[in-house]
Parts: sequence; structure tokens; C-alpha cells
Amino acid sequence: MKRSDGVLLKSLDPFVKIIPYIMERRSDAQNFAKRLVCVDSVDRYIQEKKKQGIRISYLHLFIAAYVRVIDERPQLNRFIMNSRIYQRNNICISMAIKRSLRSDDDEETTVKFEFTGKENIFEVIEIVDNLIAEAIAADADTDTDKLAALIMSMPGIVTKLLVKTIKLMDRWNMLPASVIKASPFHTTLFFTYLKSINTNYIYHHLYDFGTTGLFVALGKPSVLPVVQNGQVVAKRCCEIGYTMDERICDGLYFSRSFKLLEKYLENPHLLESRDNSRAKQVEQVG
Repeated sequence: MKRSDGVLLKSLDPFVKIIPYIMERRSDAQNFAKRLVCVDSVDRYIQEKKKQGIRISYLHLFIAAYVRVIDERPQLNRFIMNSRIYQRNNICISMAIKRSLRSDDDEETTVKFEFTGKENIFEVIEIVDNLIAEAIAADADTDTDKLAALIMSMPGIVTKLLVKTIKLMDRWNMLPASVIKASPFHTTLFFTYLKSINTNYIYHHLYDFGTTGLFVALGKPSVLPVVQNGQVVAKRCCEIGYTMDERICDGLYFSRSFKLLEKYLENPHLLESRDNSRAKQVEQVG
């Protein structure tokens, strides 16, 4: 049975195809990496746009950069289900948000942004801001909230059976498209914006439920020692914690993807265009 969120990849190398049968669970296959990103160019770009009357945050810029990289590096948008490898048919980024930061007890919800991969940064800003505004509005319930409320309205034993049934349906490609669309766990990338609560990066586990193959945790900026041209200098940097499903692509592919992301962050103006040709030239030069 076909899936609503992806296409089964059949013409892969046999060794690539057998790995998910050896490492059946996503938690078996998760690797961790930390990347240090100097953000001087990001700060300059944000200030430049502020003078033009355009509000851009780290959240907007990093999500726009990830969307562009995933579009250009499609193996990042693969997922494993029932030991088979699929190519996702859109780009989704999930994120947990607090409806308010006034107290520890304020409600948390999740949002899932959907992209084609061709959006420029201004279109990304509009998508992100609109969905977050809807999610934090008073008495607003996201599709995820509604689904969770429905499941948890059942007696405990029924809830357990229902969740097991959902997992089984997902495994055999029988989960309705409406559930996949509402689920934050069926996503390309889960983004944790720790900068917004002024804390450092973490390594977040991947979920065995769903299809998330990448977890990105962006920490707060801080001044750190960096080696440039053989000299140690103090630079304003962000540390990013990555957790990756190694079954979707190999280490070289991940490494080159990280480098492409950093090139976008070094020159955010590349994200203003829908045309990726300039960035591809940059990638080839790098």
C-alpha cells in the first residue's frame, strides 16, 4: 500500500537497503554531532533588514536555511518505515512552542510548517509567523492538540490499544493522511529553538514513532574562541546539536550538507531568491 507522505525507493544499493533491516529502530541508528556556527553575518543581515523595516529572527533565518539545504540535498528528506526507505514528498519542520513564557506551567503545543523547498526567506517568514500566531492565540487548538485530546479522552486501556493500532497502521502504510498531516512526529526535521529560552544546545533523541530523521537543537549565541587563519579569536557563535538517523544517508552526505548550511548562514542574501543556482555555485566552489 502506498503512503501519503512519501514514495518507496527501490533502486538503491543493496547494502543501503539492508541497513534498516539490521538497525530496525530509529533509536538504534541515531548519531550525534555538534556544529559551531559563527553568527556575525547573521547578526549583520538581521540588522540590515531591520533598517529596511523587515523583522527577521534567528528562527526565520535558520528555518529558511534548512529548507533550502533539504531541497538541494534530498537524501536528508528520506525516512525509514518497516525497514524500507522512502523519499518524502514535501519538506516539513516540526517545532514545540510555549503559548506563553510567563510561568513554567504555561501550555505547550507543537506546530508543523510545510514547504515545497522553493520558498525564499520572506515566504518562509510569512509561513512561520502565521502558523505560530494561530497556535498561540487564546483558546486555539492545533490539529495536533485536537488529535491528542481525542485519543486521551478515552479510558486508559482504550488509549493504549488505540496508540498501538496507530503505530501498526503507520508501519503497514495504512495511517490516514489526515493523521500524518496532524502528527508532529511525521516530519523531515524537528527543530528545537533553545535560543528563545536563553539556554545551550542539547542532543535530543529521535522518536521511534513517526518518520523524523533529523533533530536540530539551536543554542543561544555566546562569545567563544575560534581559530581563524591560524589565530585564536573571540567570535559570537551558536552551537547546534544534531541527532541523525544514519540510515537515511551516509556521513559524507551529512558533512557536506552541514557545510552547505554554513555557507547560507555566511551569506543569508542567497536565501532571498527562489533560484538556487547561486548557492549551487557556492557549494561547488566549497
